[in-house]
Amino acid sequence: MGQLVTVDEKPSSKRGIVRYVLNRALTGMGHERFTQAKPPVGDRPADELGRRLLDSGKIKGVSLNGNVVTVELAAGDSSGLKEIIIDLYTYYVPGVEIPTDEELMAQVEG
Repeated sequence: MGQLVTVDEKPSSKRGIVRYVLNRALTGMGHERFTQAKPPVGDRPADELGRRLLDSGKIKGVSLNGNVVTVELAAGDSSGLKEIIIDLYTYYVPGVEIPTDEELMAQVEG
């Protein structure tokens, strides 16, 4: 459950670079750049995506600008990266217990 992000993967003319175009903006008009040496520290969607992509071990760095995610690959293999982006807003994955209506209402009332 959650919102899937629509992602188009586009190769770059520069070797080792892959661009992903999303159906939603992650940074507004701002630009973000994350590397292992300068990882994301916040909890915004751009930070979380940067963290997940860096944790994959497949990239050297990632730049996010609006709805475009540009990845610098570590070893030329982009497999699995698109799925990380698609699942950014998916909250209920196998093993996560879905709250009942009563639990959700208690949070609103409390």
